[in-house]
Amino acid sequence: MSSPTTKLLAFTGVSALLCLLLAGCAQTGAPLPPSLELLKPPSDLRVSRKGDLVTLTWSQPSLTTDRQSARYIGPTMICRSQKSEISECGTPIEMLSAPTPATAPTPVSKSSKPQSAPRPAPVLETYTDRLPLALLRPDASAELTYAVEVLNRNARGAGISNRVHVVSVPTLPPPSDLSVQLNDEGAALSWTSTGEPTESADLKHSYRIYRREEASRGKDVIAGEVPVGTPGSLHFTDSSFEWEKTYLYRITAVSIVHQPDHETQVEGDDTAPVRVVAHDTFPPAVPTGLQAAFSGEGQTPFIDLVWAPVTNADLAGYNVYRTEASGEAGDIATKVNADPVKSPSYRDTAVSSGKTYTYSVSAVDVRGNESQRSESTSEPVP
Repeated sequence: MSSPTTKLLAFTGVSALLCLLLAGCAQTGAPLPPSLELLKPPSDLRVSRKGDLVTLTWSQPSLTTDRQSARYIGPTMICRSQKSEISECGTPIEMLSAPTPATAPTPVSKSSKPQSAPRPAPVLETYTDRLPLALLRPDASAELTYAVEVLNRNARGAGISNRVHVVSVPTLPPPSDLSVQLNDEGAALSWTSTGEPTESADLKHSYRIYRREEASRGKDVIAGEVPVGTPGSLHFTDSSFEWEKTYLYRITAVSIVHQPDHETQVEGDDTAPVRVVAHDTFPPAVPTGLQAAFSGEGQTPFIDLVWAPVTNADLAGYNVYRTEASGEAGDIATKVNADPVKSPSYRDTAVSSGKTYTYSVSAVDVRGNESQRSESTSEPVP
């Protein structure tokens, strides 16, 4: 006969065995190893170059290589090489400090994150590298390769990012004497060219003229380009702007690299901006070729006028002036049209027999600037 103690021990053993069996049923595989927290390398590294400055931009990693949320981001290595392909960073040109907690990504618990919540915007990092003079070569095929590698708290990384490339040709300095003057054709820019530094079919240079409306927040627009050519004075007239606005002009020298399968352009540094108030005080051209002819036999007399058209783009029309000869000095010419005449012709019906009329014509633009009067012509009325 079993004692109560023996029965209790037997029940306890069965219970323990049952718990072990149940635990074994719930086990789905071998325990996962702890995460190394290696950050997933950036795949969106981008590069731009302006003069000797190379700017890199990439997204801060938000996941580890085992698809866990990144809990800690360490320093970032900036990698640069003269080789076209690199597989590791080697000696970095810069080691960026770990981002502050305010900029590091914050993991969100799946249980507390609503299903409809949008993903947070990626945090962008930027680094600017100033190219050493020793790396600049007038060789169209010469390039520099960049990459970044983001480390974890233990200064370990999972590899470098995607690679990006920039040409390592030198850029020309900007002109130091840019000036802008307004005339009737537009904004006339002038400066001194340093001249094309090399004789190469694969590497050419030009000056790029930028214009921006001062009151606008829009980007600069390219007003034109002029080849660098030989040393000496260069000129460019911008006629594509709108009058009565204020603009800022600047010039940059562009290195144009012709490679086997594509063309690459690298802008140099800019001139200081030159401010221009485009106030139009310039009249159109003076009309020429004015002729007068009388008609009137058997009908109301009139004098027809014709002249060569003025081709200014902002032309509004013409004014016609008439002087009625009285035989006295100081006869005054009066304007006979109320509104600008749109075509280069006019019929004057307010004439009388026995008088001689002298005519001249001026051109007027849309802002009311009026040209000098043309040479006069006279016509008698029988």
